[in-house]
Amino acid sequence: MALQLTRPFVRPAPPAAAAARRSSRAHCLASSAGARAPCFTRPYTSVLVVPTGVGAAVGGFAGDALPVARALAAVADCVISHPNVLNAAMLYWPMPNTLYVEGYALDRFAEGSWALQPVHQNKVGLVLDSGIEEELRLRHLQVADAARASLGLPVVEYIVTDTPLEIKTWFDPECGKSTGSVGNSDSLLRAVEALVNRSDVNAVAVVARFPDDDPEDSDCYREGKGVDLLAGVEAIISHLIVKKFKIPAAHAPAVLPPALSPSVSPRSAAEEIGYTFLPCVLAGLSNAPQYVMRRNGNMGNGCIVAGDVDSVILPKDACGGDGTIAFAQTSRKNKPLIITVQENETVLDDTPDKFNIEALNVQNYWEAIGVIAAHKAGVNPNALRRQGVDHLKRPLRLYPVQSRGSREATYSAAHTSLTI
Repeated sequence: MALQLTRPFVRPAPPAAAAARRSSRAHCLASSAGARAPCFTRPYTSVLVVPTGVGAAVGGFAGDALPVARALAAVADCVISHPNVLNAAMLYWPMPNTLYVEGYALDRFAEGSWALQPVHQNKVGLVLDSGIEEELRLRHLQVADAARASLGLPVVEYIVTDTPLEIKTWFDPECGKSTGSVGNSDSLLRAVEALVNRSDVNAVAVVARFPDDDPEDSDCYREGKGVDLLAGVEAIISHLIVKKFKIPAAHAPAVLPPALSPSVSPRSAAEEIGYTFLPCVLAGLSNAPQYVMRRNGNMGNGCIVAGDVDSVILPKDACGGDGTIAFAQTSRKNKPLIITVQENETVLDDTPDKFNIEALNVQNYWEAIGVIAAHKAGVNPNALRRQGVDHLKRPLRLYPVQSRGSREATYSAAHTSLTI
């Protein structure tokens, strides 16, 4: 039986006779599922978060958290992550069981107000900043044409903004994360609206002209030691679009190619091998899930909702985001397992204890993926550690105290019926 590669966590419809015998939603998608049938467990879903523009030791550069996503996708049935993790400039890696979800949408998903609807493909529109020089604009159009011809991606039309977007970038003086502003955000939104209305696009890639970096900041980042100055305002751009149009969006900055340097870190090297960062964005948006609002009706029908999430992995000092807090404070009984990674340090200091988040802290992503494997198997992760399991305890008082002479708490089997 062939799997639907664009929606791997949904089994192809069984024959009618077999479907009638099944009252529950059963999925057998793990690599070992074929060895033991039948399988009645639901898909295991994990969310991988590395906030953008915070100097994450893993994921703060050019797609250097992508190996983590690849490894996680081999263990979990479904991985939900965002462009900062899955984008690697000229490089990308197709993972059929991974959903490419913009950060603002991921927060709304975690809160339960949005659901994710997997798709086979999207109609992708491209917005180019009119502030981009002619030669640099041509380079990006060639990327779009190459994606259409060589990869078959559904990029249907492009538009140029009516005024330059006037991007500005800076570091937040309080914590050191990168941020910035879009001087003409209305121009950006008008361009997106024109694409949506004229071409019925349901996903948007944006290329904005960014100011050329300060050499000191740029060299530090290229050597794998600093904070990505561009990342913060990139998130602002995609948030603006997703918040208004509620469709997938992602951004690729347009910058002049830097001078060749032998000291570039492998973690930043993906941004050194071409003229643009657009290929990974087009690939991600081509089959990114659509966003379904709760108020628009049924969030079922193949949608993935926050209640389907089994675990969330993120840096230990980056737990202050809306999505993380929503996952941790959900009212449902089976809360997702929050796994924090000590080794992935950022410029933030938002540790779980500051937000009353119950989390399992691990040293690195090796351990995190091991915990995921145990959690998916229904094994207490502590049972994999020496002396990880102590003696079983009981509560101090389980039942109300009854006086010896009281017969009120005495029940007769003859007068009690049990339904089993």
